[in-house]
Amino acid sequence: MDRGEESSENLLGELIRRQRELAELSMRQVAAMAGISNPYLSQIEHGLRAPSADVLETIAATLGVPAEMLRPRTNDDDHGSDDNHDHEEDHEPGEHASLIAAISADSGLTVRQRRALTEIYTAMTEATAARRSRRSS
Repeated sequence: MDRGEESSENLLGELIRRQRELAELSMRQVAAMAGISNPYLSQIEHGLRAPSADVLETIAATLGVPAEMLRPRTNDDDHGSDDNHDHEEDHEPGEHASLIAAISADSGLTVRQRRALTEIYTAMTEATAARRSRRSS
């Protein structure tokens, strides 16, 4: 596994852990609700295993967050066409997840405020991705 993969998996695990803590759920509770083993969830949170797309969606649903919030961004997410940028510069992979992690870690916000910011940011990035996808079709 290269450093880029390792850091994105650690970021994924960190995002899951933070969302689990925001939801005030134990690892055992989330594992049981998601239908996976507690050791497997622990390995995911520690970046030792990467969950399948189905498991990631189940974990997201269990935590009450959009699955997109937990998915690390890749270079392919933006389709790379120069004529369909909504921003003046490209964003690095994992930037979305990093921002979500920063919001989740901000102790200056209440749980409700963190959740609202996360939902708004995710909705905006999904809308932008959908627009870009339509343009490239």
